[in-house]
Amino acid sequence: MKKIGFLSFGHWTPSPQSQTRSASDTLLQSIDLAVAAEELGADGAYFRVHHFARQLASPFPLLAAIGARTSRIEIGTGVIDMRYENPMYMVEDAGAADLISGGRLQLGISRGSPEQVVDGWRYFGFAPAEGETEADMARRHTQVFLRLLEGEGFATPNPRPMFPNPPGLLRLEPHSEGLRERIWWGAASNGTARWTAELGMNLMSSTLKEDEGGQPFHVQQAEQIRVFREAWAEAGHAGEPRVSVSRSIFPIVSDEDRMYFGGRPEGDQVGQIDNMRAIFGRSYAAEPDQLVEQLREDEAIAAADTLLLTVPNQLGVDYNAHVLESILTHVAPELGWR
Repeated sequence: MKKIGFLSFGHWTPSPQSQTRSASDTLLQSIDLAVAAEELGADGAYFRVHHFARQLASPFPLLAAIGARTSRIEIGTGVIDMRYENPMYMVEDAGAADLISGGRLQLGISRGSPEQVVDGWRYFGFAPAEGETEADMARRHTQVFLRLLEGEGFATPNPRPMFPNPPGLLRLEPHSEGLRERIWWGAASNGTARWTAELGMNLMSSTLKEDEGGQPFHVQQAEQIRVFREAWAEAGHAGEPRVSVSRSIFPIVSDEDRMYFGGRPEGDQVGQIDNMRAIFGRSYAAEPDQLVEQLREDEAIAAADTLLLTVPNQLGVDYNAHVLESILTHVAPELGWR
């Protein structure tokens, strides 16, 4: 069995060719797609976070709304850019959304990717400390966030408070028990995967990673997963960590599918991103029997317990629900995922 969810970037554009022409369209359709995915039997609804862009940005109102409309599906992010986050405010927002959902949040966080503006985190009031890089700042924010999620008191109470306090130092409220174990880090390299394991976070691996050897993308990603699991065992953490990978997968079962995705080029690509030589994984688009054979060869999918399907959200809720249904019906059972 493998958990299967979708990952949406939440793009919107006023173009008449788009089904999501406004921020309102994107938010409301994201909720509707999560509801549809749960009804189809999918396991997760995940959303990317980008600032200063016509995409989804502030995740917690959306996650809370989905939590109130669904009852079973996991709800998460992939990923929140920790350069932009106030860890204390984030703990309160995350705790509230998790409680509304009944403990179903799976939060993917990371150092983030190139943004729409130069040093956008500065507009949010953040700057690296002396001697820090922006990546260091993201990791510092993360470590504070993880510590606060544990729920230990740290703040000295007012001796004459407006409302009665419990005894001892105070923690942030609302506290959601167990959320600390449902934090994931989006790692782009083997070294970062090792750091992720050392801190006791789950691993979220995307459709790109640092090119660390020239092998095919799925082989390098499978190696990253092995590094992560070995580091987890060495750190002595209790329990088994979770690992997700993201893929673009489109079964061709209709003329509409063929129009959108037929004839897509296959194969990995290599390029530069943030001064890093990166390898980008291929997309999969074929008739179901061909797709099954292609996916059998993907070592990283085989190694992961969770598969996040990137969806073309601008094609609308009905079409994306159709894509999910096609995978769950025609592909997942043949591969033993269902």
